[in-house]
Amino acid sequence: MKRTFLALVALALAVTVAQADSLNCRLVGYYDTPGTALGVAVSGNYAYVADGGSGLRIIDITNPQNPTEVGFLDTPGTAQGVAVSGNCAYVADADSGLLIIDVTNPESLALAGFHDTPSGAMGVAVSGNYAYVADYQAGLRIIDVTNPASPTEAGFYDTPGEAFGVAVSGSYAYVTDGSSGLRIIDVTVPESLTEAGFYDTPGYAYGVAISGPYAYVADAGAGLRIIDITNPQNPTEVGHVSRMSSVGVALSGNYAYMANFNAGLWIMDVTNPQDPTEAGYYVTPGNARGVAVSGNYAYVAAEGAGLQVYQYTGAGVEETRTPLTADRSRLTATVIRGVLMIGDRGPKTGDRAELLDASGRKVLDIKTGTNDVSRLAPGVYFISERSTKNEEPRTVKIIVQN
Repeated sequence: MKRTFLALVALALAVTVAQADSLNCRLVGYYDTPGTALGVAVSGNYAYVADGGSGLRIIDITNPQNPTEVGFLDTPGTAQGVAVSGNCAYVADADSGLLIIDVTNPESLALAGFHDTPSGAMGVAVSGNYAYVADYQAGLRIIDVTNPASPTEAGFYDTPGEAFGVAVSGSYAYVTDGSSGLRIIDVTVPESLTEAGFYDTPGYAYGVAISGPYAYVADAGAGLRIIDITNPQNPTEVGHVSRMSSVGVALSGNYAYMANFNAGLWIMDVTNPQDPTEAGYYVTPGNARGVAVSGNYAYVAAEGAGLQVYQYTGAGVEETRTPLTADRSRLTATVIRGVLMIGDRGPKTGDRAELLDASGRKVLDIKTGTNDVSRLAPGVYFISERSTKNEEPRTVKIIVQN
C-alpha cells in the first residue's frame, strides 16, 4: 500500500538572522497564493507556482510590480515542484505522482495526463521526451511524456536516500538525495540506468542546479555546496557557503540565488566557484522554499507568503532609455547641489518616485517640488519613478555635488 505523504521531512532548518532585512535586494511585487508556495518555475510572462494543497497557480508577471493570478488547477495531491516545457506544466504532486497540465490557455487549465509514481513526487525536471521525477523513497523515475495523455515509466534508479530534487544536463541526471547527498545517474539508456558517481554532502541535499562544469547543491543545514562534475565518476567539492540552511537554488550569470528557508533569499557571487561571496539578501516574509530567476527578477516561493518578486540591485542601476518624461517629472538640472527640484507630477496620480544610490538602495522618497539632498555624499544617484500603470520603473541619472 502506498505510503501517505506527510508534506515534508522534518529538517533542522532553524537559522538565526542577525543582519538587517535586506542588502542590495529589494521587493518589487508579490502575489499571496491561497496555499503554501513550495516551488516555482518561470516561462515567458508567467510564473508557475506549486502551491501545496492548492495545486498549480499561474501568475501573470508581465508587470512584476503587480503580479496577478490568471488561472489555477487544484491538483489532487500536494504540489511540491513544477517544471514547464512547451504547452505543458509538469507538477510533482507528492502522493499523486506526476501530473501533466495543459497550459496552452492559462485561464482554462486542463489535466492532460498523469503517472502515479510509487512514493511521493517531490521534484521534476523535463528534457526532450522525458520527465525526470525525484520520487522521495523511490529514487529517480523517468517518465516518457511523448504522449502527455498517456505517460509511461521508461526506467528508474532507486537511490539510497530520499530523492528531493533533480536537474538534467547532457547524459546525466543529478539527484539531491537527502542524507545521501548528490547522486549522478547516467540516463543515456532510460531503460537501464546506472549510477556514475556521487558526492556525500555534509548536510541534507535538497535542491540542485547545473551550470557548466558545476553542480550547485542546496544542502539543508550546510548551505550551498559547489561540486565540480567535470568527471561524473569523481565529483569533488570546490567551494561552499556553509552558514545557511539552503533548500533551493537557481543560477543566473555569475550569481547563485538561494532559497534559504527562514533566512529568505540570498544571492552569492560565484564568479570564482572556489570562493563564493555574499552579494545580497532579503529576509522573505514567509519561508523561502523555491526560487527561479528570469531577467532582472528573482521569483521566490515563500510558503504562506505566496510568490515574492525581488530585484538584485548590487550590480548597480542603469538609466532607462525612456527616462522621466518632461510633462510628468521635470528636473531643473542633472548636476545637483543641495536641492533637487521635481516638477508637478499631476494631482493624485498615485505614482511614486525614489532616489537610489548607485547600488540600487533607496536613500530618499522624492516628492513634487524641493527635495533636500544636502546631507547626501557626493556621487551618482538615480531617480526611479514607478507608475500605477503597467509600466517598468523609469530611471534618470543625476550627480550630487557639494
